[in-house]
Amino acid sequence: MQLDKTSYYDLSIFNRDEEFSLFHRLDFTTTAGGRDHLRQLFSSPLQDIQAIEQRQKALQYILELEDSWPSIISNGTIVVVENYMEAQIEPISSTEGLPLRLQAIINKTLYAPDFGFIKFSFTQLVNLLRGFRTFVDVFNSDNTPKVLKILLDRAQHLLHKPEFNEILELDATGKMNFVEILRYDNYIRRRHRKVVEELVTLYQQLDAYYAMAKAMKHYKLQFPTFTNSARPAVRAKQLYHIILQEPVAYDVTLDENNHFMFLTGANMAGKTTFIRAVGISVFMAHIGMGVPAQQMELSFFHGIVSNIQVQDNIFKGESYFYSEVQRIKNTIIQINNGKNWLVLIDEMFKGTNVEDAKNCSLAVIRGLLRSSNCLFILSTHLYEVVEELRGESKILFKYFESEVIEDDLHFTYLLKDGIAKEKIGYLILRREKVLDLLEQIH
Repeated sequence: MQLDKTSYYDLSIFNRDEEFSLFHRLDFTTTAGGRDHLRQLFSSPLQDIQAIEQRQKALQYILELEDSWPSIISNGTIVVVENYMEAQIEPISSTEGLPLRLQAIINKTLYAPDFGFIKFSFTQLVNLLRGFRTFVDVFNSDNTPKVLKILLDRAQHLLHKPEFNEILELDATGKMNFVEILRYDNYIRRRHRKVVEELVTLYQQLDAYYAMAKAMKHYKLQFPTFTNSARPAVRAKQLYHIILQEPVAYDVTLDENNHFMFLTGANMAGKTTFIRAVGISVFMAHIGMGVPAQQMELSFFHGIVSNIQVQDNIFKGESYFYSEVQRIKNTIIQINNGKNWLVLIDEMFKGTNVEDAKNCSLAVIRGLLRSSNCLFILSTHLYEVVEELRGESKILFKYFESEVIEDDLHFTYLLKDGIAKEKIGYLILRREKVLDLLEQIH
């Protein structure tokens, strides 16, 4: 699946205000490197159904064995081991001709600060090795999904060092004293530095997958089912916007019979939130995660393209309307390749007058309706456009309900069949006392 920077921004996958981004909501990593890798996974949606299903199996496998996850490896473990491998101090060397224990006592005394650092760091190194031994013993089997099998096979190969086995055996029997620490410190930092660094990287990758699994469990997300349909389709029950604290859930069906959803309704009634909810769920499905819905079935999409937060560019001298036209133009070019796209458009052509916006919107919508390889969700306030399109059989007309009760505006956030009739702009002006303030001008 493909998304450009604008679509990532429109859907709040990543966001400058990080608290309100999808990535922030789903980030359960415990290490900085794990967080970087998770960001990479979010930045690279998968490219076919097989890869998606492989990742789904990996996350399910982690959830089934979650109780055995080696919690002995923490963020502190990774930070300390990284610093240990990068330390510039020389390994404390032996003194020729002296017994090993006497050498260690002398070095421990003469190099007390360095020894303290080595001893503390070595404890965390042992935790890393013990944790990976658990990964190999518990998680790595013939049934391990391929996504994890590649990482764990590599870890098993790296662990197959005599010194690592000896360290773990000494630790298990309680014989890892300062003499042994100084002896193995020399081996580890001189001979196996690259090996330990690779183990750290492997754990950070595993941390990213574990975070995805934990997010699924925390939010009770459900794996979607992918169909091999050549035509794009999305069918979801009780789908909701995962970033919101108290979201409303909706049933959604878009397929070749109705591939264009036309949304109307008042400002703040829920149109933009709904559009983003669908886009985010389709995105999550394509990175192999569960989705915020009771059930979801969809085809593979080659990309999502959105027109939600179009902005003018004062540095280039571009007006808002010109930016809208350029975004629509780029959208048309992008989706005209015979591949399956989800196209999300919120309030098209807001940067011009009503009559002009109507004519532009009708021209674009009628052109987009000719596409058979895309699903469209479009919202508008231009009810005049709706009247012109009532006879289009491929359009699914939906509206968000709002009510005026005793001059007060109420949003039900219910998605209903049909076209909204409410025109409440003047009511909002009056409710917010704007009209009263205008009367006070003199």
